[in-house]
Amino acid sequence: MQSTRSTRLLSLARRFVHMRTAAQSARDSTGLGAEKSSGTASTSGTEQTTHFGFQTVRESEKEQKVHEVFEQVANSYDMMNDAMSLGIHRVWKDVFIERLGPTHGMRLLDMAGGTGDITFRYLRYLANQPNPQQRSSHVTVSDINQHMLDVGEERAKRLGLTTDQLSNCIVAWQCADAEKLPFPDASFTAYTIAFGIRNCTHVDKVLSEAYRVLQPGGRFMCLEFSHLTNETMQWLYDQYSFQVIPPMGQLLAGQWQAYQYLVESIRRFPKQEQFKQMIEQAGFEQVSHENLTFGVVSIHSGFKL
Repeated sequence: MQSTRSTRLLSLARRFVHMRTAAQSARDSTGLGAEKSSGTASTSGTEQTTHFGFQTVRESEKEQKVHEVFEQVANSYDMMNDAMSLGIHRVWKDVFIERLGPTHGMRLLDMAGGTGDITFRYLRYLANQPNPQQRSSHVTVSDINQHMLDVGEERAKRLGLTTDQLSNCIVAWQCADAEKLPFPDASFTAYTIAFGIRNCTHVDKVLSEAYRVLQPGGRFMCLEFSHLTNETMQWLYDQYSFQVIPPMGQLLAGQWQAYQYLVESIRRFPKQEQFKQMIEQAGFEQVSHENLTFGVVSIHSGFKL
């Protein structure tokens, strides 16, 4: 028994060193401070390339690779969020919904809604608001990964947050690609996407689709990992991200590479001002961002006017 444990620990240690070395080499070659937004790519032959974490892959490969990552982590996704953020992700999501300020009669598209964290907060927020006119609200939880949606639907049943269990609120679950939404123009009054947009191949297409499906006056809101404004704190955050999170993913969920990708994808996402410009280029107005926890995450907001 002791020999088996020693062998497993030695194997884990070797894998840890290998992954740290690979990550450092990728960071050195890409330049951590020179992130590119999703969809900006060079050409290799006739097909464009993009990033998958610190790897360069063909655009046609990225969607499948991201799909595989979330297939692997779906069942442990919520547990790992708690472990990686020490539970702070719950506070970020609470603040996100408070900034949205849901009202009765709202039609929300919760894109990349996966396991339902944002939708459940939306429903509970509405339940605590008076509704004397008995206005009906609606939320569509959408994700490109059906497995994530399946986990979310099961959670909804356990929490009593399904259409049958709620009054004056319809909850729908639909598998869809954020870059090619199946919904008609002007279908929703609000669009949220939390910790999902950085995984998309073409962020500009996601933003364009969000603009299309929103009604005039509708609001786009995005909660996403970002970049700290203090260099020392960013360095400390990098050490935690690359040296702690992947091994934690291995120990708690049996998934090292999936969490290595998630960490790398955060570093490749545009900085706050860059992303603000992308939102504006999609047509949104009154665009702003708010840093939480010194910029570990940011809330981005814009309106279709």
